[in-house]
Amino acid sequence: MSRGAILVSCAELPTGDGDDDAVVPALESLGFSVSWAPWDSSVDFSSADAVILRATWDYPERRAEFLSWCESVPALYNPAAVIRWNTDKSYLAELLDAGVAVVPTVLVPPGDAARFPSSDFVVKPSVGAGSRGAAKFAGGADATSHVEALHAEGHTALIQPYQSSVDTSGELALVYLGGIYSHAFSKGAMLGSTMDDSGLYLSESLAAASPSPDAIALAEDVLDAASALLGILRAELLYARVDLVRGADGKPLLLELELTEPSLGFRQTDPAAAMRFASAVRQQLA
Repeated sequence: MSRGAILVSCAELPTGDGDDDAVVPALESLGFSVSWAPWDSSVDFSSADAVILRATWDYPERRAEFLSWCESVPALYNPAAVIRWNTDKSYLAELLDAGVAVVPTVLVPPGDAARFPSSDFVVKPSVGAGSRGAAKFAGGADATSHVEALHAEGHTALIQPYQSSVDTSGELALVYLGGIYSHAFSKGAMLGSTMDDSGLYLSESLAAASPSPDAIALAEDVLDAASALLGILRAELLYARVDLVRGADGKPLLLELELTEPSLGFRQTDPAAAMRFASAVRQQLA
């Protein structure tokens, strides 16, 4: 029985950035008819058996419209309620409160004054993608103007101590498909990187990686805590990417949990990963 799957993108990158190319034949081999479509196009998304968010990287400037669209799609993966929660990085504070080892995060809503750390720190918007709007400051610096600029755009500002390990070892991204660990890849430091030609994300240096046991343990804790906060089973998440860094003590910390439209590093891992993704889609439909 043929099933329809739509991989969702944006107008600037209508067929993604190439990372999902292997997913198309994998889905087709399992009986799916696959197409790409920007989320704000005239395509009838309600007719598809699976509508899978992949490269919707223009949503930060149109989040309300994007969320409204998500809620109109019956077979969206990940589901609209997950997307609403995950597209505002305030979820980091919720995970911190739940006891997860998260990079310390202070939220500064519009109208509130900010206090800045004595050590190097990063200021970023609570809604954003690809490190857009993020800036690094030296310890003791006054970043009020940057915070005020984010507030003027309607954003809550996040202030986090800069984790110097990203300068040497970067970030580690662990990918889960259907709640089960699939693979991992490393990401070089993005602050100071150049913007991709699309203007939607910063170019990254990526490579395959083998996560250590403590990194896997933290990623498992992150997914369990997030699922509990969302009131779902881990298996209900078609995909998840857990981005970790090492703290000053060498222990892993959660930097971001990507449940909306993350690159999943299919070009950095074994060819079977695309089939694992396709199988996870079948699992969701079952």
